[in-house]
Amino acid sequence: MADKGRSIHVDGVKHGAPIPMGARVGNMIFSSGIMGTDPSTGKVPEDLESQCVFAFANMKTMLENAGATTKSVGTIKVYMKDRSQREAVNRPWLEMFPDEDDRPARHAIEYEAFPPGVLVQLEIVAVVD
Repeated sequence: MADKGRSIHVDGVKHGAPIPMGARVGNMIFSSGIMGTDPSTGKVPEDLESQCVFAFANMKTMLENAGATTKSVGTIKVYMKDRSQREAVNRPWLEMFPDEDDRPARHAIEYEAFPPGVLVQLEIVAVVD
């Protein structure tokens, strides 16, 4: 990782601003907003359910690209337009973290300043052993 620099990228998923998907500093990983972009098209699907699935998949890919796994995640912030989105978020959450005794902390935040078409974003902090 040291030779590549600290920036972490996910192929097919880009921000509108010149920022990486995340950064690794020592054994810590910090993400930018991880959106539900379909990496095969580079586009954000219109429906919330697909965005949630892709957001968690993109988080997993970012972690793998940084040399980590989902077990490395200490906390996830979920930015959503409103609380009615929780069910759509919970589906991929429960698939990725099925064991109630082995999940990262999670905090949901109502947020409205998303880029056009984006309905949900994740933000994580992870620690690599």
